[in-house]
Amino acid sequence: MLKKLFTSFRSPLRRAPHPRSTPEVLSSRQHPINRNEISRHAISVVERLQRAGYQAYLVGGCVRDLLLDIEPKDFDVATSATPEQVRAEFRNARVIGRRFKLVHVHFGREIIEVATFRANHPQGEEEENSNLAARNESGRILRDNVYGTLEDDAQRRDFTINALYYDPTQEHILDYARGMHDVRNRLVRLIGDPEQRYLEDPVRMLRAVRFAAKLDFDIEKHSAEPIRRLAPMLRDIPSARLFDEVLKLFLSGYAEYTFDLLVEFDLFAQLFPASGEALKHNPEFTEKLIREALINTDDRIHDGKSVTPAFLFAALLWPALPTRVLQLQSRGMPPIPAMQEAAHELITEQCQRIAVPKRFTIPIREIWDMQERLPRRSGKRADLLLENPRFRAGYDFLLLRERAGEKTEDLGEWWTEYQHASDSLRRQMIRDLAGKPEAGSGNAPRKRRRSSGQRKRKAEGENGGSGE
Repeated sequence: MLKKLFTSFRSPLRRAPHPRSTPEVLSSRQHPINRNEISRHAISVVERLQRAGYQAYLVGGCVRDLLLDIEPKDFDVATSATPEQVRAEFRNARVIGRRFKLVHVHFGREIIEVATFRANHPQGEEEENSNLAARNESGRILRDNVYGTLEDDAQRRDFTINALYYDPTQEHILDYARGMHDVRNRLVRLIGDPEQRYLEDPVRMLRAVRFAAKLDFDIEKHSAEPIRRLAPMLRDIPSARLFDEVLKLFLSGYAEYTFDLLVEFDLFAQLFPASGEALKHNPEFTEKLIREALINTDDRIHDGKSVTPAFLFAALLWPALPTRVLQLQSRGMPPIPAMQEAAHELITEQCQRIAVPKRFTIPIREIWDMQERLPRRSGKRADLLLENPRFRAGYDFLLLRERAGEKTEDLGEWWTEYQHASDSLRRQMIRDLAGKPEAGSGNAPRKRRRSSGQRKRKAEGENGGSGE
């Protein structure tokens, strides 16, 4: 399909000119988008706004994905109507957001997001219109509700491939930023000066990586050049926003390639500082474990299976944990308390950078705690662990560690066999462990100290039981 569409000459790479004030207009014969492939609800929103006298277009990722024969996950609309005017047109709509006001129009489970055309706002104007626009000292946009024309909106878009406007009524595309050129040449290119655009919103660096990984595009060289230098600016982004961005990066089916790009552009260490250090000091194991986890995540997503952020974060942070545990053990702390204390410290530090909600941090700690409990199988412990609701996640994590090269004395193989064994075989497997050090614990089984009463009863039993 792409070969049929993109037969034009591939021009040499160069910086795109500023967005046009007059767009290139592509008729239905010049692009492959089929109106029937578009959500009927998205079309109805556009048509209703147009009938009310407003300009309205499908815009952004949905247009880009349709051009690339990718099924869009959602459909966004850009319009000249203000949020309040959009809300007045749709009884099933509500205005959301403060930093960037939007309207969500609800059609059952489908939501069509509608944004008003934005405009640049001159420096110094923020103080007079602080309710509409605001920047911090570094130039990062804190609030952006200055409305403008369609031409203004095109200039305010971040990437050229996201600045394509599709009118389903006329079935034509408006291209203000040579976005079609970059789609043809498989390039992610910022609109305007890259450094300024990253300063306005450092998350654009993560978005550049995400689009490059998702679409298998290259980041255009001028757009890529400032990223390593400006990567530390991610520290200024609210931790809750970074959590949402990390989920988009790693839970969309292309996590492994995303990881490669994050490392290449020095962004991974900004998101996961402790794991970034582990990647420096123990690169082979750290990269292997993280890569195995990401490949597994991608495979599950492609197979339509569920994935949990808790398991993913547990894997991303695990390489930083063992060193901390050993440090605490060297001070005399027993293994399990050392694991719990180190886990608490690591997660607390990570949440200052990425606000991982408690509904995920609790399972993370339980998965890690299970790694200390799985080697302890004597008596009834093995059966009790099997009944633990976190056993499966802990067991899967154990196998992940082994695939990454951790030595566990074949603990994963033992648990795999134990789960499928008969009751009699399970009892024999437990008896076979008697007298052996518990794998992975680093210590031989410790005998329980008897109380003085137990010692007395034992002595009485050795003398006939009654002592008389």
